[in-house]
Amino acid sequence: MQLEPRQLSLQNKSLFISCIVPVFNEEAVVEDFFTQLQAALSLLTHHFEIVVIDDGSRDKTVEKIIKLPPEYNIKLLGLSRNFGKETALTAGLEHCSGDVAIIMDSDFQHPIDVIPTFLNHWAEGYEMVYGVRANRDDESSIKRNFARLFYWLMTKITKIDIPSNAGDFRLLDRKVINSLNQFQERSRFMKGLYAWVGFKRIAVPFTVQERAAGNSSWGIGRLTELALTGITTFSDIPLRVWGLIGFIISFISLIYAIYFVTITLLYGADLPGFPSLIVAVMFLGGIQLLSIGILGEYIARIFTEVKQRPKYLVETKHGFEK
Repeated sequence: MQLEPRQLSLQNKSLFISCIVPVFNEEAVVEDFFTQLQAALSLLTHHFEIVVIDDGSRDKTVEKIIKLPPEYNIKLLGLSRNFGKETALTAGLEHCSGDVAIIMDSDFQHPIDVIPTFLNHWAEGYEMVYGVRANRDDESSIKRNFARLFYWLMTKITKIDIPSNAGDFRLLDRKVINSLNQFQERSRFMKGLYAWVGFKRIAVPFTVQERAAGNSSWGIGRLTELALTGITTFSDIPLRVWGLIGFIISFISLIYAIYFVTITLLYGADLPGFPSLIVAVMFLGGIQLLSIGILGEYIARIFTEVKQRPKYLVETKHGFEK
């Protein structure tokens, strides 16, 4: 039986694999993580690179990575400041050279032993293989409910299918990488972009491991900001909803005005209702401020895009000369 080209490259260990790993203040784990990652990749292929994007670390993360042995094939890209994980992933995709790219975190929460499963699915013909959390028991109930609400909302208001509980831990074929690199937008929501490009894909359940050190920097505030980015970059439904709400309020106001004029003509003017007037003014004022706020979110995104600033700035490069 003749093997397919993908299966053959995997069997012959000739597949060029790029591992994209964003880091931020990870000095406590980078040595152990990259040692284990290099050992795993060496068993899978003779050609690999580990593209590390330092997103403005303020500890000794960069120094420890540079001291790692040359056989680790690490290419370090140091950004000039902290641009955020979405931008760091973008930089990694734009600087990787492999036939496939595997995106994962350096805190051991993404299990290295799932990589062979990713590659086997790629050999079967899938262009994107993404990890899906088997459960979210390690998170607080607030965070779990927030995630559930966000994915439900994105399903309802966008035209893309973003899988629930899927993160950045995934394998991308070179065709997908090239497609993602065509996007020039500054406000980036990578989970939405992964879904938007399409291609043949499959989910792989995995259990999130304990963090080897430190605490997650993704609190409710940053998650809310990311959720707003996702909603405003992939849907204009909020604008349409508030246009509809404005129409409904105007229609109700018109009906009330007609009713008020009719009652006045038939029965004469009543005493002015001060409480009802205050309630009406405060209600309409709140609606107006809320709608202006939603409109402002979209205008802010437009303002960011039209300035055409670079998505990121590179301060240092190490290992790319090879």
